[in-house]
Formats: sequence, C-alpha cells, structure tokens
Amino acid sequence: MKQKIAIQGELGSYSHLASNKIYKDPEVIPCKTFNDTLDLVKKNKDIVAVIPIENSIAGRVADVHFLLPKYKLKIIGESFHVVNHCLLATRGNDLKNIKIVKSHSHAIGQCQEKINKYNLSPIIEADTAGSAKKLSEENRNDVAVIASELAAEIYQLDILEKDFEDVKGNTTRFLIMSSNETKKINYDKNQKFITTCIFKLKSTPAALYNSLGGFASHSVNLTKLESFTVNNTFDQALFYLDIEGHDEEEGVKASLDILKKNTETLDILGVYQASDYRINH
Repeated sequence: MKQKIAIQGELGSYSHLASNKIYKDPEVIPCKTFNDTLDLVKKNKDIVAVIPIENSIAGRVADVHFLLPKYKLKIIGESFHVVNHCLLATRGNDLKNIKIVKSHSHAIGQCQEKINKYNLSPIIEADTAGSAKKLSEENRNDVAVIASELAAEIYQLDILEKDFEDVKGNTTRFLIMSSNETKKINYDKNQKFITTCIFKLKSTPAALYNSLGGFASHSVNLTKLESFTVNNTFDQALFYLDIEGHDEEEGVKASLDILKKNTETLDILGVYQASDYRINH
C-alpha cells in the first residue's frame, strides 16, 4: 500500500520532491496551506505530513512554528534535501523573451544574482510549483518561473537554466509528522537521536537561564532554540527546542526535568532518529 503524504503546495514542489526521496512511490496529497496540511493529518491517522521547517539560507519557514502547538502532531522523522532551482518557461521559449520571473519569496531571494544578471522583474507567488502550474495554464512567453525540475516535468515546461540559485548547497530540513500515536522509538546507544519540544516559560526572572542550565551541566547539545510570539502578545513567547539525544538518556532526562520545573507548559513533539545528513555534515 502506498504511503499517503500531505504537503503544502502544488505537485512538483520541493516538499513533493522530498516526499519521493523519503518514501518509495508515495501518494502525495497537495494542500493549499500549512494549516490545511496539518489539519488533514490530524484527522487521518493513515496520512503523514512532510513539512519544511527551516532552510540553510532563508532560515525558518514562516507559519509552521505557530501551527505546531495548535495541532501537536508527533514528529516521527526528519530529512534534509538540497534545493536545486531551475528557471522554467513555456515550451520552445527563449531567455531573450523573458521579462518577468515569478516564484515563492524564498526562491526569489535565493536567485537574486541571476535575476539581476538577466534584468528580470521579480513577482512573488504563493509557492514555486504553483507558479509553474499557473504559467502552464496562462502560456505567457514573457514570463519565467523558478521551480524544481519535477515541476517542469509535471507541467510540461522547458528548463532554460538549471542550478539557478546564487549559493550551491542550499538545503531545507523537513519534518515528517503523524497523528498516529505509534510506539515510541527505543533508545539505542549506537544510534543518534533528536528530541524536539515546545515550551512556555514561567513569568519569573532568569527563567530561560535557569531552564537551560541543566543542558550545560549535563553536557547535552542543543541544535536549535527559537522563540516565537503567540496570542498577539509580546509578554511571553513559546520556544521551539531541538535536543541532540534521546529523552531516555540520563543526561537528557535530567535536563528535561530541570526545564520542566521552569516552564508553564512543556510538550515533547517527538523523539526520532537523527538524519544521516547531520552525521555527515
């Protein structure tokens, strides 16, 4: 049976590409927004989400962090994928005809050198594959889009230039999420793990300092710590935290106990195997 995967964006997106690499021949379900994607997975235990969480150039992906505490899906894995942008145009078209380039804001930002080189006017669209789909429907010769090679194949567009991005090695991290309360992955000393949680601090002086002290004293590495505001207030923030290790490890467990004492809420979203990308880079 094919694994059903919900993604944000149209078919041919980088989330679609990532899904094809994570699962063999999956059934990919495109969703309009991240909210729609996570809502679908929340209501269907047989569907997983493949969601971009951060990019090596653009930083965190907007909207995703705010939705994690709302849906509280379980993170069951992570995957890193190199992004190779292509400049796409209608069949038989030539670069000399192109005046406008359309794509997602991240893609536009990551291809500024080439956009300036060819004197193109950028226009922001909702997503990369969506701009490719729209171009195939409008069939305009003065417009090109920045999207994946898969999008060119799906929407029957020509690739005017591969590797259109300014910086090579542009990499996106994806989270694999599920509403299915699967059996927790057991600790194995021969494996590397990531524990991800979201917490809200108590409103006391030095709460953040005190909450993180346990990780330092127990030599536990934090690979990501990021705050974001919620409920339209600046008074308190939620924190997203990636911990290197399994929550059954003695040092990690003790550190989490200290963190819990200094927080109003602490939700562990997942304990999962670290991607080989972390080990090899």
